[in-house]
Amino acid sequence: MAILTAAELRNLGKDELLEKLGNAKEELFNLRFQAATGQLESHGRLKAVRKDIARIYTVLTERALGITEQVDAPAADAAAAEVEVDTASDSVVADDSEKAGSKA
Repeated sequence: MAILTAAELRNLGKDELLEKLGNAKEELFNLRFQAATGQLESHGRLKAVRKDIARIYTVLTERALGITEQVDAPAADAAAAEVEVDTASDSVVADDSEKAGSKA
């Protein structure tokens, strides 16, 4: 895993950030294990991975506080999601009208 910049992280969606966070935590675990067994060759990598994890948490916190905007889905995916919601609401309305008609 390469050193990530905050600008690169801000361009990623929440799912991608969480995936990178999981990968970084796993790498940190492996590096700590190697350090404990004396097999670690690059001790500087421990510091770099910890900083990457901190950067990811910082971007997630910025989004949670509303400091930066969310970059979750591209415009095409968002438009498709709206169409699905509209279709679902139309079917609910149709079901309600049928129920109302059967009661009368």
